[in-house]
Amino acid sequence: MNWMEGWPMGFMWFGPLFFLLVIAALVWALARGMGPGASLARQSPEDILKERYARGEIDQDDYERRLSDLRK
Repeated sequence: MNWMEGWPMGFMWFGPLFFLLVIAALVWALARGMGPGASLARQSPEDILKERYARGEIDQDDYERRLSDLRK
């Protein structure tokens, strides 16, 4: 039996496929860690609340109420 016949030929693609899967997993992990939500994970809840108030998403009463709730 020749080594090119049968099942060993199917394993010829295993190495490159495994390598591509590893590269894809690394790219996915890096993109997930550097996406728009990544910076929110490093901010405190008070910082996020301050930004929302500065953007006008919430008014002063809402800001003070939520800030008080966070500090409890």
